[in-house]
Amino acid sequence: MARRSSSSSRWRYLHPAYYLKRPKRLAFLFIVFVVATFAVWDRQSLVREHEAEITKLQEQLNRLQDQLRNAGASKQLREDSTHTTDKVAHNDNVWESEIDPVNNQRREKVKEAMLHAWNSYVKYAWGQDELQPQTKNGVNSFGGLGATLVDSLDTLYIMGLRDEFQKAREWVATSLDFNKDYVASVFETTIRVVGGLLSAYDLSGDKIFLEKAKDIADRLLPAWDTPTGIPYNRINLAHGNPHNHGWTGGESILADSGTEQLEFIALSQRTGDPKYQQKAEKVIRQLQKTYPSDGLLPIYINPHSGAAASYATVTFGAMGDSFYEYLLKVWIQGNKTEAVKHYREMWETSMEGLLSLIRKSTPSSFSYICEQNGGSLSNKMDELACFVPGMLALGSSGYGPEKAEKIFSLSKELVWTCYNFYQSTPTKLAGENYYFRDGQDMSVGTSWNILRPETVESLVYLWRFTGNKTYQEWGWNIFQAFEKNSRIDSGYVGLKDVNTGVKDNMMQSFFLAETLKYLYLLFSPPSVISFDEWVFNTEAHPLKIVPRNDKVENEEGAEAKPQSKAVIRPFGRKQGRISDHN
Repeated sequence: MARRSSSSSRWRYLHPAYYLKRPKRLAFLFIVFVVATFAVWDRQSLVREHEAEITKLQEQLNRLQDQLRNAGASKQLREDSTHTTDKVAHNDNVWESEIDPVNNQRREKVKEAMLHAWNSYVKYAWGQDELQPQTKNGVNSFGGLGATLVDSLDTLYIMGLRDEFQKAREWVATSLDFNKDYVASVFETTIRVVGGLLSAYDLSGDKIFLEKAKDIADRLLPAWDTPTGIPYNRINLAHGNPHNHGWTGGESILADSGTEQLEFIALSQRTGDPKYQQKAEKVIRQLQKTYPSDGLLPIYINPHSGAAASYATVTFGAMGDSFYEYLLKVWIQGNKTEAVKHYREMWETSMEGLLSLIRKSTPSSFSYICEQNGGSLSNKMDELACFVPGMLALGSSGYGPEKAEKIFSLSKELVWTCYNFYQSTPTKLAGENYYFRDGQDMSVGTSWNILRPETVESLVYLWRFTGNKTYQEWGWNIFQAFEKNSRIDSGYVGLKDVNTGVKDNMMQSFFLAETLKYLYLLFSPPSVISFDEWVFNTEAHPLKIVPRNDKVENEEGAEAKPQSKAVIRPFGRKQGRISDHN
């Protein structure tokens, strides 16, 4: 009889019948299988536990790095083994705020969102103005000035993202060129580019940012060469030739003309050259000559006569908003001295006008800000006007106790309305503007959302001045709505309609400059970019407050000269603070 081959002999072990006839071997095989299964499962469990431990350690490392960054030097880490406690005072209200695990976790989530937005920009739109996430390409909506990159510089620095900041810094040093045959918005270029560069300089002390800020500001200066000093709103960066938009009938826009003072005063302080401050401040002196008794200016101003267009809308929303914001903030930037007293006086006059525009909805009594058209009021409020609660909170301390309480109370009422702009839609994201009708409260008008920051901005101010964590909770809810509706694999997008959630194809530069920065600060200790030492421009770029010792204008209107050149140093030992200047 022929012998089976050795290979045939081996194959019989794979046949089930072999084991069915031999129960002991079947039992042995089952035992081997069970032991092997437990071994593999145990190994996988160890791997998962190891990965979880690594993740936990990484989170702890991130928190320690944040604390180290806030402390400013490694030697402080040994001294900060206990909880860091900040005491914040406002209107005799002193409270303590510990760095708690919930805030740390939320702040890390916001930082991760910033990294996602930034890395998407780096991957698909590096050096261009803005990212179009859905089509994964960049677009030069501001003439190729690297708007998102420049707008993001201080956010990267504040969040401790040093590698990303350094990469952006190298691009600024080697590739940022303003000699472009491009007609730029004086306003947008000032708040995004000049403001972004100055803030990066104040935070880092790196002079390349100051040099670039001076370069672009010099190209904008001819816009102020008008009979009144009220600037034209557009200018060719390479050739000059300032002019206004055709659709304004040749008029200058109020917000566009009155929202350069913070940046240009700061530039004069840091360079020692008075020309920037003189140009920007002449605008306010001109407007002061004919300032209305209610402090409410229409959105169109004639640059030749200085007269306001009486037919134009009065609004704290689009085209009016930041003019009023800067009246207050220049007063703060100027150390509230005599040289800037007229800014505060004009602002207080305008706040009386604001009070006349406040109405309440039915049935829920939401306070809102009307727009004024001629002699009539429109029950419409822009989401842009949601900066007002923060502005009122910031400015309330300059009043006496009774008026301060009234202004601060209005601030809280308005921020509740703004938060409900978000809560009233299916996506929990706010529309562009809202209408108020009797018996219906608020309803969305223009229904898009383009990642705006104004409500979150006001939440930061209200939280810092009250210590009420409700404002943090509202901000967290807004952040989660952005994460749910606006985040995609290649960045963040706005919504074409907050009711349906249909997405657009643009990641606005101010989402990185403002929205994410304010969210990060909302969950940070109040001493991180302290309001006592910094003032934010309207694009959320913090500028260091330095002493201002100008002489007050004389009766002939001689222009004030700025202080001698300020010396700015990077972060010192205090959390989020720059060392005192020389």
